[in-house]
Amino acid sequence: MTTGRPLSLLARGGWRLAIGFIALLYTAIAVFAVNFPALTGRIVDQANIISAETRSAIEPKLAGLEAKSAIQLVVATVTSLEGQEIEPYANELFRSWKLGEKTKNNGALLLVAPNEHRVRIEVGYGLEGTLTDALSKVIITNAIAPRFKTGDFSGGISRGVDDIITVLTTDSSEWQKRPLLRLDNQQNTDPTTWLLIAALIVLFILLVVSPGFRWLFLNLVLNILISSGGSRSGGGYSSGGGFSGGGGSSGGGGASGSW
Repeated sequence: MTTGRPLSLLARGGWRLAIGFIALLYTAIAVFAVNFPALTGRIVDQANIISAETRSAIEPKLAGLEAKSAIQLVVATVTSLEGQEIEPYANELFRSWKLGEKTKNNGALLLVAPNEHRVRIEVGYGLEGTLTDALSKVIITNAIAPRFKTGDFSGGISRGVDDIITVLTTDSSEWQKRPLLRLDNQQNTDPTTWLLIAALIVLFILLVVSPGFRWLFLNLVLNILISSGGSRSGGGYSSGGGFSGGGGSSGGGGASGSW
């Protein structure tokens, strides 16, 4: 018989793929073990990079936006992403803080991680049609990142907040007149989206056709959830000063950048 060795190689290759997916899953679930800062207000400056003057100028704008439109925009800086990419970190932080109204999901988050040189605008489900991925990328590229490159974190955050509020509160025909916010109508799909879809399809197939992989998968998930169940910050996500999220959620809309 000559089929034994090829089948053996195929089996070993399948297990390598399975182990790879387990590692990928572990990375994804590890997000739940991150210690997020508490939501203490519309500005959470854990990294201490926002000047007092800028903070005083931004806070009334954020409060005014919420009072007039019910849109909850929060600015956050963190000392570390704790080994995570900024996209899953921002999405989980957004969901933990529950930004925006529960029925409208009209929250937005401007997250800055200065030590990793990363910035992200995370957008709630209800605002994805207004503050699109492409517009978020333009704001980061033109308004935020250039100022961060010169060390002007306060200036970059202030300008980013202004542009986000402009997009959220102004008719599109008005902000499209601004050169720095003008967009090409074509928006390319992020290639990582297709990679994630392909990975999920393969993972589903392995779970269906391989009892051994299914057993390993379920045990891994159970062990991770048990071990990380108490690892979040003891204070939870309660807010100070009467400020809190309204129960909103995000599906990963927005854009990221670096400098």
